[in-house]
Amino acid sequence: MTLKVLIVPVTPFEQNCSILICEKTNQAAIVDPGGDIPKILDALKQAGATPEKILLTHGHIDHCAAAASLANDLGIQIEGPHEDERFWIDQLPEQSKRFGFPMAQAFEPNRWLKDDDIVTVGHVELLVKHCPGHTPGHVIFYAKDDRLAIVGDVLFAGSIGRTDFPRGNHADLVRAIKEKLFPLGDDITFIPGHGPVSTFGEERKNNPYVGEMAN
Repeated sequence: MTLKVLIVPVTPFEQNCSILICEKTNQAAIVDPGGDIPKILDALKQAGATPEKILLTHGHIDHCAAAASLANDLGIQIEGPHEDERFWIDQLPEQSKRFGFPMAQAFEPNRWLKDDDIVTVGHVELLVKHCPGHTPGHVIFYAKDDRLAIVGDVLFAGSIGRTDFPRGNHADLVRAIKEKLFPLGDDITFIPGHGPVSTFGEERKNNPYVGEMAN
C-alpha cells in the first residue's frame, strides 16, 4: 500500500470527505471537503500530513462547499471535477440557501478534469474516470496499486446515486458503473460519498440496481 486513507464525515449530510496521504512523502489530497473545516484540519494534523491539493468528484454542496475557503487558507489548488459541473459550482450560493448550509461562494477550479486524466498525491498517481449520471460532470479517482477508488455519489454499498437532480440521467449512471467502474476489478475497495465502504465485486453481484440480479 502506498496510500493511507482517512475518512472524515462532514456536513449534516454525513458526506465522506476522504484524505489521501502518500506514505512516502506524507503529502495529502483532500477529496470532497463539503464543510466542517476544523474537523478536516484536525485529521490532517493528527496524521502529520501536509495538504497538497483538493480533489473534487462533483459540484454538490455537501462535496465542495468548503473547497474555495480551504484552498485559500492552505494555499493549495483545486483539481476537478469535469467542466460539465460548472453550472453546479456556479450555483453554490443558491445551494447554500436551499439546504441550510453556511454561505458558500462559487469558484473556478485550477484544473478541470476529463476522462483518463491523471492526478497525483505525492508520488501516487490516480486515474480519473468521467462518470456522468448523478451529475453531468461527476468524476471518480482510482488508485490502481492500492486497489482503491473514491467514487463520490456514483455508487454506494447497496445503492446508486440519485438522478432526479437537474441534468441527472439514470441510464448514463448505470452505464458509467457497468462500463467504467466494474471493469476495474472485483477486488477494488471503494469509498462512496456517503455510508460504508464496499467493493466493486460485492456490488456487481448483489447491488439491487446494477448487480447481477437487477433487471
